[in-house]
Amino acid sequence: MKKIFILLLFIPVLVFAEPLYSPSWGFHIDLPEGYAYIDGDGKDRFSFLGPEGLMFEMIVYNGRYNSMLELVNDVNRRLSNKGDADFFQYRDKNAVVMTLNFGENSGWALAVELAGNAQRPMLLALSYAPADKKHLELFHLSALDSICPTSDDRRYPGPIMEYSYPRGQARSTPLALKGLNALIRENDAEAAQVLIEREFLICEAYLNTPYLQAACIRYYRFVYRDSYDRVADAVSAIAKYFNGHTIKNDAEKRAFAQNVLSFIQGFKYERFTTPSDFLNLVSAVTEGRGDCDSHSVLFALILANADIRSGIMLSHFYSHAMALADVPGAGARIEAHGTQWLVAETTAKIDIGLIDRDQSNTNHWFAVVFE
Repeated sequence: MKKIFILLLFIPVLVFAEPLYSPSWGFHIDLPEGYAYIDGDGKDRFSFLGPEGLMFEMIVYNGRYNSMLELVNDVNRRLSNKGDADFFQYRDKNAVVMTLNFGENSGWALAVELAGNAQRPMLLALSYAPADKKHLELFHLSALDSICPTSDDRRYPGPIMEYSYPRGQARSTPLALKGLNALIRENDAEAAQVLIEREFLICEAYLNTPYLQAACIRYYRFVYRDSYDRVADAVSAIAKYFNGHTIKNDAEKRAFAQNVLSFIQGFKYERFTTPSDFLNLVSAVTEGRGDCDSHSVLFALILANADIRSGIMLSHFYSHAMALADVPGAGARIEAHGTQWLVAETTAKIDIGLIDRDQSNTNHWFAVVFE
């Protein structure tokens, strides 16, 4: 059946909370849904209770330890922990990953340096549950990986992914836009796909719960964060190609968004056999393929590189995703975070601002705004 595209004036949507932020120490954390703050002083100590009795604790040590090794030894002594520790560098910061095996509990811990004074404060985060609850393993990893030690880290893969999948050398790689190359790290496509599949399983755990919509928002927020630097050189090259870095007025902003949309609409539409059915953005931008999820998030990233606010809109009912752009002009719009966003359909060759009439029921959509 031929699709009929129309203009909608206004679509109201629900918006959920942003990741937690510590004004005292400057770190962010984006826990899975359903965690409740149960104890702490709100500054240096935080305790959260998660699904099925899972515990997540954070402590900031300012000058107590002279090294990560000293911290690890003290934690192992105090907990009688029998797990291992592995030291690494996370974006010029000393860090360590620990396996936890103490009492009747098991899990993972991460310690990483924070920004601040010359003593380099250390953040210790522990995620653990009764040892027989092995199915919570991904929750431990996801919670720890969501930590951003500084605000600058919010556009980089998390510490667990950086530890598990070192990114490798940057290589000049052809992009889906003919004639353009960009620097892509050799292991980024694989790592980005692993992150997508892990976080999809986390999101799927909230099916048939009141947390599902918020869990989906976190899922896409996590993918956006992990992908940002992996495709940064590629989206910058594309933005420059479409004159995104020299925009002077509203008309040029709208034209840029339309050009980027037309470029992505030319990708091969493809479904995938992975549980997520979501192709990582490194493969999408280099191979010119993907489905509505990869198309829409990539569109949002390219606009963000040109300093245009962006997002996506999602529908479980329609099994579809579209992009959002804060650009002027006529078209279908939705409201989120106080902005009326213009809709961009990335899988059909239509102008920005149009939406399929058969997918226009406002009750079946919600928005994800990334920044």
